[in-house]
Amino acid sequence: MTIPACRFCQTPLTQDFLDLGSQPLANAYLTPAQLAAGDEKSYPLHTRVCPNCFLVQADDPVDAGDIFDDGYAYFSSYSESWVAHARRYAEAMIARFGLGPESLVIEVASNDGYLLKHFKAAGVPILGIEPTANTAEAAIEIGVPTEVSFFNAATGRALADRGISADLMAGNNVLAHVPDIGDFVAGFPLVLAPQGVLTFEFPHLLNLIEQVQFDTIYHEHFSYLSLLAVEKVLRANGLRPFDVELLATHGGSLRLFCCHEAAGHAQTDALIALRAREQEAGLDTLSTYGGFTARVEAVRKSFLAFLAQARSDGKRVAAYGAAAKGNTFLNHAGVGTDDIVAVFDANPHKQDRFLPGSHIPILAPSRVGEIKPDYLLILPWNLKAEIMGQMSVIRSWGGKFVTASPEPQVFD
Repeated sequence: MTIPACRFCQTPLTQDFLDLGSQPLANAYLTPAQLAAGDEKSYPLHTRVCPNCFLVQADDPVDAGDIFDDGYAYFSSYSESWVAHARRYAEAMIARFGLGPESLVIEVASNDGYLLKHFKAAGVPILGIEPTANTAEAAIEIGVPTEVSFFNAATGRALADRGISADLMAGNNVLAHVPDIGDFVAGFPLVLAPQGVLTFEFPHLLNLIEQVQFDTIYHEHFSYLSLLAVEKVLRANGLRPFDVELLATHGGSLRLFCCHEAAGHAQTDALIALRAREQEAGLDTLSTYGGFTARVEAVRKSFLAFLAQARSDGKRVAAYGAAAKGNTFLNHAGVGTDDIVAVFDANPHKQDRFLPGSHIPILAPSRVGEIKPDYLLILPWNLKAEIMGQMSVIRSWGGKFVTASPEPQVFD
């Protein structure tokens, strides 16, 4: 068997991290016609760690264009907490870096304009770069200028040739989504003003390992990121981090502040402390990444035991959140409609479709009273508080909420 090479430094990937077998694309929700046709595709979902740069990464058996196509179903604005997070980000960046009418903010992977609209409301000029036409169209409809394109070095060069120079660039929850992370990052220094600031937000690999967040692994996520690995990619492209914030989003994320190597932004104590924390956790040692498969298997077995007990007790289980992470979890557990009768989701683009792999029907949250589940499994566990508030009606018939990892927990 051919050993794949690291997508950043080209070192042979001889160390496994986690092999989740063959799975359908996590955001490939099925229409009734597609379900009836029975020709759903699946692809290997195998992650490895580079022994040189320590980038954890998935094999890429499927083209990125097939993942981020015009039918892409993730619209950021359907999560109230995520929109609020974006608003707080805009307010903080405007205040910290003195952004105003003479500034320019560019977001790469701007989705439906969920973030840039807050800068626009504050009078700051904006531009979105978004590869999926349907989400870009939604952004344009609310007045967020958006160009439909994958971002990379060529895109950055084309923008620079047009005289575009950004005071702030944001790449929030996109760095993990690009197959060629080096070419992607290479575009930023071409567009970033000499003293400009670039922020990346991404789930922190250390949390994935420590909290067994294996459901954040899916084909759409090509890389699983530490400061250690990201800093190597930045330095190779004339950029450097100078500050970091620890965020609660997505089960624990980093907001990394970056700039040109020669820029005047001073390195903070927070960044120095995070480097030390990763080193103490052994993220620069291959042995740290071993044994993860056994921990994932323990999570899977405990969840299946919960479902078996629910069936034995005559309890009905439904789920909330047709999220990509939920699809990885359900498909690895091997569950279907015999175990979970429906999943509720507020996104109308997903409703009346079926989850990939498990084929569980997706319903509007208003229909929860038709089913009256005894347990409502929260698949996007990072939004637990928001979902428990939105779906509190289940308590009226004695329904309870459940999260599955690292072991099943039931909440009244």
